[in-house]
Amino acid sequence: MLTAMIIVFLVGYLLIALEHPLKINKAGTALLTGTILWVLYTFGSPQFIPTASAEEFSLFLDAFPFMKDLPYADQCIRFVIDHQILDSIGEIAETLIFLIGAMITVELVDSHGGFMFITNRITTNSKRKLLFVIATITFFMSAVLDNLTTSIVMVMLIRKLIGNYKERWIFGSIIVIAANSGGAWSPIGDVTTIMLWVRGNISTSATIPHLFLPSLVSALVPVLLISRYLHGKVTPPNAFEENRDNLLLKVLKANEKLAILCIGVFCLLFVPIFKTITHLPPFMGILMGVGILWVFTELMYRRTPINEDLKLRLSKVVSRIDGATLMFFLGILLAVDALRCSGVLGSFSLWLDDTIGNVYAVNLIIGTLSAVVDNVPLVAGAIGMYPIASDAMIATAADPVYMTHFVQDGVFWQFLAYCAGVGGSMLIIGSAAGVVVMGLEGINFLWYLKRVSLLAMAGYLSGAAVYILQNIIFLS
Repeated sequence: MLTAMIIVFLVGYLLIALEHPLKINKAGTALLTGTILWVLYTFGSPQFIPTASAEEFSLFLDAFPFMKDLPYADQCIRFVIDHQILDSIGEIAETLIFLIGAMITVELVDSHGGFMFITNRITTNSKRKLLFVIATITFFMSAVLDNLTTSIVMVMLIRKLIGNYKERWIFGSIIVIAANSGGAWSPIGDVTTIMLWVRGNISTSATIPHLFLPSLVSALVPVLLISRYLHGKVTPPNAFEENRDNLLLKVLKANEKLAILCIGVFCLLFVPIFKTITHLPPFMGILMGVGILWVFTELMYRRTPINEDLKLRLSKVVSRIDGATLMFFLGILLAVDALRCSGVLGSFSLWLDDTIGNVYAVNLIIGTLSAVVDNVPLVAGAIGMYPIASDAMIATAADPVYMTHFVQDGVFWQFLAYCAGVGGSMLIIGSAAGVVVMGLEGINFLWYLKRVSLLAMAGYLSGAAVYILQNIIFLS
């Protein structure tokens, strides 16, 4: 059954990569792959659970004693249906709801002309200069916002500046790379760094100074390489294209557009603060922001003399968000969760530790693997494999020097944050940022693989080399 699951995942992955030649929407393929994997996992659960989820299964039976009278196969199926699937859907729903809230917020700001205050200040139309501007904004924005939100915002911005979709693919690819690199050096910049930060594996004071330069290099190298092949000026959007939004923008006052931009940006920036204060998941913060924007636009329209048909109330904006991107995201996360529950990812992590045993090499492989599967379960598996080393653990360890790599802010945890965050850039579906940009701009998987993957790998390895060099100099 495990072999069948791996084959289904690889076939699904191949179909996603060949979306354009086959003319099969990647969202449908992802959903089909995810659901089939869960069906296979459910039927094979009696063989998977004893090795992958024995402790969880035991706690589940203790919580529901009446199930102990059922046959073992039925117990396993009930465990999958009543516990694992619900847990998986709950975690995926958190991500999807956050994504929906972020997409609504950005679309609402964009449709009311909020981003014009930024795009109007980007005066260059040189491809090279614009590439550096977009990469810089993305890199630093993703350190404060999460990669997902940053990618949505930046895609909306380049749509205002670039009319040719093939040119936007190049800039969209750089947005993916810069967002992943920028999120790696900040404890709140990426889901994986947030996981490590919340669990106490890394701290703010040590993470930023140790990872900033490697992350910067990992973004700068691809930008420099791509810029060598960019010449001339970008193709601007069609200025003569009139639509209903243009009519609305003519009626809205400049201070109303600015107010929507400021409130929207505040709502996005408020999410990590909200999480820190309330300890509630980020999707609650973004939903609060959507509510604030909704109320503000309703009050604004009450005093705006404009035809009701032209008003873009939030209820209309909701219909504009890309449902196919959400379904693609759902399918990919379902597929990865099925593999995680089967124990494939955890077994691979243990195999790495047993056969390699070098923290740099292990993390580089984990980072490379994160380009294929979601980095969240990979990091979760690494956290589960290794406890944070205490003084007592180091003193009693067979190899005390090796164990020091696992203390808080140790080399293993810092390099894991870098590798898991930046490694996903090597494939377009290797990170949340890549999945979103792929969905919004329709970037071809094979196009990215041919033109960008090697450049992203060069940045990934260059940043890794900088981090290792830093440690050698620091330790010496």
